[in-house]
Amino acid sequence: MLAALLVAPTHTGTETLAIGLRWVHFIAGITWIGLLYFFNLINVPFMKKVDASMKPKIFENLTLPALNLFRWSAMLTVFVGFWYWSQVYVSAAAHRENASAGGTILLFIAVWTVAAMILYPIIMKTPKPWLLAVVVIVVVYAAGWVFLRYVGVGRDDNHVLAIGIGGGLGWIMLFNVWGIIWRNNKAIIGGTLAGTPPANAATLARQAFLASRTNFYLSFPMLFLMGSSYHYTLFGG
Repeated sequence: MLAALLVAPTHTGTETLAIGLRWVHFIAGITWIGLLYFFNLINVPFMKKVDASMKPKIFENLTLPALNLFRWSAMLTVFVGFWYWSQVYVSAAAHRENASAGGTILLFIAVWTVAAMILYPIIMKTPKPWLLAVVVIVVVYAAGWVFLRYVGVGRDDNHVLAIGIGGGLGWIMLFNVWGIIWRNNKAIIGGTLAGTPPANAATLARQAFLASRTNFYLSFPMLFLMGSSYHYTLFGG
């Protein structure tokens, strides 16, 4: 009996891959969202009170390293999460239903990429925060409806559906990180450290702020949907 307790259970290759991907996804996600909350709740108010003479040092030794970790952890979170979802849940649903997983995976990519592309020019125009919030709600709701309406496999699988929407919010957030937050801050920081801040630094900073604040608010439904995929049935069994 004692020997039996010491023998590790056997696992399939799929199970081993799943736990590896999930672990990496958790670690990267904690890093990404933790830094997102740091920037929004701590760094933004702090930088408003800092003397201009101190900003170059802060940019070089704090902001830039944090942004590098922020953008790469975002990429890793979304890439590994998408791999996990498509490989473990969508493929399993397709196998059960004797169907192809490709349509559901392509639908996810198409729907949430279009949503991100719709939001991008709106954020870049620096609208009023309330107007941006309304547009984000409408676009996200429409994208989620389209995904649920036309998903090919896993229509009764809460994992496929909840992560298909929660992961889609993460997809939008990734676009904001690389397309606006990182790019704009890189221009501001690079110019400041070189002694030639960009002439449109205020506009760049405002765009980055709106993209970051959008991500901050999207993170709440994203985390809820990710958690509900296991712990709260919303869409299926």
